[in-house]
Amino acid sequence: MTERLVLLALIIAAMSGVPGLLFHRNSTAGQWIAVLLSVASSSLGITGLGLFWALGDSQPITLPWRLPGAEFSVAVDGLSAIFLLPVFLISVLGNIYGLGYWNQTKHPQNGRKLRLFYGLLTAGMAVVVIARNGILFLFGWEIMALSAFFLITTEDDKKEVRNAGWIYLVATHTATLCLFAVFALLRAASGSFALVPFENHGIEPAMATTIFMLGLVGFGIKAGIMPLHVWLPSAHTVAPSHVSAVMSGVIIKMGIYGQFRLTSLLPTPPLEWGAIVLGLGAVSGVLGVAFAIAQHDLKRLLAYHSIENIGIILLGLGLALIGRSLGRADLIVLGLSGGLLHVLNHALFKSLLFLSAGSVIHGAHTREIDELGGLAKVMPWTAMCFLVGAVAICGLPPLNGFVSEFLIYLGLFGTLGQEGQVPFAGAAFAAAALALIGALAAACFVKVYGAVFLGVARSQHAQQSHESGPTMIGALSVLVACCFLIGLAPLLIVPILEMGIAAWAPDLNEKGHRIAALAPLNWITVMGLLLIATLLLVGMWLRARLRKGGVAATVTWGCGYMAPTPRIQYTSSSFAQMLVGLFGWALRPRMRQPTHMTLFPRRADFHSEVADTVLDKAILPTFRFGAWLFSWFRVFQQGNIQTYLLYIFVALIALLLWR
Repeated sequence: MTERLVLLALIIAAMSGVPGLLFHRNSTAGQWIAVLLSVASSSLGITGLGLFWALGDSQPITLPWRLPGAEFSVAVDGLSAIFLLPVFLISVLGNIYGLGYWNQTKHPQNGRKLRLFYGLLTAGMAVVVIARNGILFLFGWEIMALSAFFLITTEDDKKEVRNAGWIYLVATHTATLCLFAVFALLRAASGSFALVPFENHGIEPAMATTIFMLGLVGFGIKAGIMPLHVWLPSAHTVAPSHVSAVMSGVIIKMGIYGQFRLTSLLPTPPLEWGAIVLGLGAVSGVLGVAFAIAQHDLKRLLAYHSIENIGIILLGLGLALIGRSLGRADLIVLGLSGGLLHVLNHALFKSLLFLSAGSVIHGAHTREIDELGGLAKVMPWTAMCFLVGAVAICGLPPLNGFVSEFLIYLGLFGTLGQEGQVPFAGAAFAAAALALIGALAAACFVKVYGAVFLGVARSQHAQQSHESGPTMIGALSVLVACCFLIGLAPLLIVPILEMGIAAWAPDLNEKGHRIAALAPLNWITVMGLLLIATLLLVGMWLRARLRKGGVAATVTWGCGYMAPTPRIQYTSSSFAQMLVGLFGWALRPRMRQPTHMTLFPRRADFHSEVADTVLDKAILPTFRFGAWLFSWFRVFQQGNIQTYLLYIFVALIALLLWR
C-alpha cells in the first residue's frame, strides 16, 4: 500500500504544474490548482509513510521494462522513508509559500514555468529515493537535475542567473557521468542493475573501493561536499527563495541519500573509507561556515551553511562506516542516528531560514545584509521565525539541531573505546571540528540577526519594508513547530531512525542495540522544557519590572554620539573581519580600503569581498586557459573543401607510416 500511495503522490506532483499552462499568463487559477494538487500529492505521500512507520507496510512493485537491463522496481524501506518525508513536506510548504512570494500576476513571464518544473522536481526526487534499479534511479536523477536547472534559471533574463545555471548544469552532469560508471561497475560485479546488497566476499576489494570513490565524487557533487561544492552558492542565491529552500533542504540530500544507499549495498568497508568520509565532513563543515561568515548576500551566506551541515551529516556517516569496519555496533547506531536525524533537521531549519530570507527579500527588495537593519520592528513574525532557525542551525537547545549533533558527539567520543571495545582515537578529533563548527555558526548568525533585524534601518529598502502575508508566515510557522517538536520530544522520532538504521545495517537488529540505550534522549526533553520555562519566567519578570518603571523611547545608544546615524553600526564586514582574517589562508579575501589618510581626509570607502576559492581561483581560470588553448585550432577551420581533403590525405599517410 505504501508504494502505491507514493507512486500516486509523485504522479500527481509531476502533473501539478501542467494545468497552469492552459490558463492565461496573468491568471492565478493555474497557481491555485498547482497548490491544491501539491497538497493532495503530499497528503498521499505522507500518509503512505505513516502507514509504513506504523505497520511496516511495504510491498515492493516490480514491472517489466523493455529497456535492456532496466526494470521498473520500486520499494520503500526505513532509509527511503526518512528521505521521502522532506521531499513531500518541504515541497508542499514551498508551494503554499509561493502563493504570496511568487504570485502569478506579479511574475507572468516565468510563474508557469516555475510551477511546471517544481512539480517535476518533486516527482524526480521521489523516484530517486524509491528506485531499486540502477537505470530507473538514473531516470529519476536526470529528471531532478534538469528540473532544478530550469528552476535555478527562472529569471533567465539576468546574466547572473544564466551563469549560475550553466555552472550548475556542468557540475550536475559531471556527477551523472560518475554515476554512469558506478552503476556500470555494479552491473559488472553483480550481473544486474538491481540495487541489492553484496554478500561479504561477493565483490573484489579493489572493485568495491573504485565504486565507493566514484560514488563519493558523483553523489558528493550533488550534496555540495567541499571542494565539490562549486555550483551550490550561486545556484542557491539566484533561485527564487522557495526553490532555494527545496534545493538546500531536499535536493542536496539526494546526494547524501545516494551515499547512504551505496554504502549499504557494499560489503564491510576498510577503515580508510570511514576516515575519508569523516575528513571530508570536517573540512566541509569548518570551511563551509568560514565562507558563510564572510558573505554580504543573505542567501549566499545561507548557501554556504548548507555545505557546513552536509559536513555534519558526513561526520555521522563516516562514524558509522568506522563502526562497521571495527565491528562496533554502538558507533554505527550513534553515527547513523545522528546523520539521518540531521538530514531531517537540516531540511526543516534550513528551509525555515531560506523562506525567512525570502520574506525579508519580499518585504525589503534586497539581499544585501548591509542595506538592511531594524527589520524586527516592522517584520516581527519573520524575525521570530529566522531566530528559531538560527538557534536550531547553531545546534543549541531546546531545538532540533542540538539533538542530532549531540548523537554525533556521543559517537565521536565513543571512538576512544572502553573496556572490551576496539578504539579508533583519531576519529575523536572530529569532535573538535564539530565544536568549532558550532562556535563559528553561532558567531555568523549573531552577525546576521544583528545586522538584518536589530539596530536601525541602513537604507530606503529597510525603511520601506513590510511584513509578509499569511500564506508565507503560515509555511514558516509549520517549520517552527517541527523544529520545536523534534527538539523537545526526540523520542518520538527514534522508531523512524531505528527503521532507517535497520535498512542500512540489517544485522544490528539481531544484536538488539537501541538508540535510547546509548543516548539519554529523555533528559533532553526534561532539560529543554526547563530551559523554556526559565526563559519564560525571566521574560515575564523583566516585562513586569519594565511596566513599573518609566521607559523612555530614544535612539539606539551609539557610543556616546549626540546624533548617531545608521553608518556607525557594525556592518557584516566589520563584524566578521577578525574571523575572516583567521581563515584568510582559505578564503583569500579581497579588500578595497584607503591606503593613507591626510590631515583633512576626504570621503573614503571600505569594501571586502570573498569569492569562492575553488571556483574562481582554480576551476574558472582552468576553463579559460583551455578555451584559449583550443582557440588556436580555429586556424584549421578554413571552410575550404580542398584543405579538408589535404588533412585527410596527411592523416592517411601518417597512419601508413605508423603501420
